[in-house]
Amino acid sequence: MSEELRLRIISGIVMAAVVLVATWFGGLSFRLLSAAITLLVYYEWSTISRLERNERLLGWFMVGVLGLMILAGWTGVAVVLLGFFLLVAFLVAIASTEAKVWLPAGLFYAGLSGIALAAVRGDDPTGFAAMLFVFALVWATDILAYFVGRAIGGPKLAPKISPGKTWSGAIGGTISAVIAGSAVALSMTDASPIWIVPAAFVLSVASQAGDLFESFIKRRFGVKDSSHLIPGHGGVMDRVDGLVVACFAAFLLMAIRALSAGGSFALDGGALLGL
Repeated sequence: MSEELRLRIISGIVMAAVVLVATWFGGLSFRLLSAAITLLVYYEWSTISRLERNERLLGWFMVGVLGLMILAGWTGVAVVLLGFFLLVAFLVAIASTEAKVWLPAGLFYAGLSGIALAAVRGDDPTGFAAMLFVFALVWATDILAYFVGRAIGGPKLAPKISPGKTWSGAIGGTISAVIAGSAVALSMTDASPIWIVPAAFVLSVASQAGDLFESFIKRRFGVKDSSHLIPGHGGVMDRVDGLVVACFAAFLLMAIRALSAGGSFALDGGALLGL
């Protein structure tokens, strides 16, 4: 075994252990993880996109405030603040002579990453099952898309963005995600397959879109990895690209479900699982 592969395996085990332990305990532990992901994603985004000093400092202030709201468990307040901060960031971009969109885009991506993660896990008993549901389908998508794509090959999914991805891999990953996600949700809760199966499908597609989006950003700025924070794996964005966009979609499904069920905007894991 090469030293690089050994380092990659060890880093992967440590990351998985930290994430699963934080997910198990929930509460402050998981909110701390969510806030940390918000800050680290912004750090990598601002570095990749080469934000100017004033833009970067403004962004740090904004994501710092969002991180504190996430840490306190005030996800609803964080959503409102994110909307306000995005307005400010767009005004700054418009006032700039070059009118760049990278500050508001990075703020949205980093801020919603932590907010969505914290909202899915929440503090209710179903939050653990909801988060495992998302993990299962995202991991199944990644793993099976890779192996099915290599085994079958065929037309490329997005050759100009990520030449290695194929339609066969995307379809195989989605099918495996529906199976894995449904198995987790249905074995842990009384969720209905009528809701869980299409939800898993939507989140798997979102996960693959997130992977492609990060590939586009890296190709746009000519970088191989988002950073070198994780030994053998690159950066945080490289590891959570599919997960955070799947959580974006989960957050939207939770809002739709919660509003349609009772007319309130109380988001929890049960809303994601259709309970």
